[in-house]
Amino acid sequence: MEAEITALNQKLDALMEQVAYLSEQARLAERERQARDELIETAMPIAKEALRLGSEQLEEIQEYIQPEELLRLFKKLLRHARQIETLLDQLDALYDLIETLTPVSKDVLMRLTEALQTLEDKGYFAFARGGVRIVDNIVTSFSEEDVNRLGDNIVLILNTVKDMTQPEILTFVRNTLLLAEEEVGKPVDISLFSLLRQLQDPAVRRGLALTLRVLHVIGHQAESKSNPVSAQD
Repeated sequence: MEAEITALNQKLDALMEQVAYLSEQARLAERERQARDELIETAMPIAKEALRLGSEQLEEIQEYIQPEELLRLFKKLLRHARQIETLLDQLDALYDLIETLTPVSKDVLMRLTEALQTLEDKGYFAFARGGVRIVDNIVTSFSEEDVNRLGDNIVLILNTVKDMTQPEILTFVRNTLLLAEEEVGKPVDISLFSLLRQLQDPAVRRGLALTLRVLHVIGHQAESKSNPVSAQD
């Protein structure tokens, strides 16, 4: 008798557990149903509005596009969904990169602006504009034949410039110009007696001799150019 009571209690306990489980499942199902009802109640106005707007937009373009074209486009979008997703991921990465580089680019732009302003204050741009004007004057002043002759004689010109820029030559020219600038304002006695007296100065005689030597060389070169045959003899 006692064993039968124990078995009956066990069955009652199992039955109560099943009833509790079924009650919990019913409660969960009711909660899910309420959530679906709330979602449908919330989504229906939105869906109706979306359908209305879609219908209005389709009415505006229905003469330009056919339903089969929309279907074909939709199928193509579905076929390339993975590529579209990859493209969107790349756009997100690009946007993140732009956000990262924006502060750096602002700093670089600010530094570049400051550097350009410094160059402008120092006159680099004004010098460049003047250089462009000089080049323009050169281009408009010389013909193609002049440029060709310049190219043929460029080595001789550079050698002449190199010789003229020797420190000794530049010092001599500078000292001569400074001395001439000082003496040009002084009174000059051009009488024969004054000239003869100046010839007694060794420096004057040396300068005169050097001048005559230079004149001799210039005259000899001019004679050689005018009489090439006799020069060869």
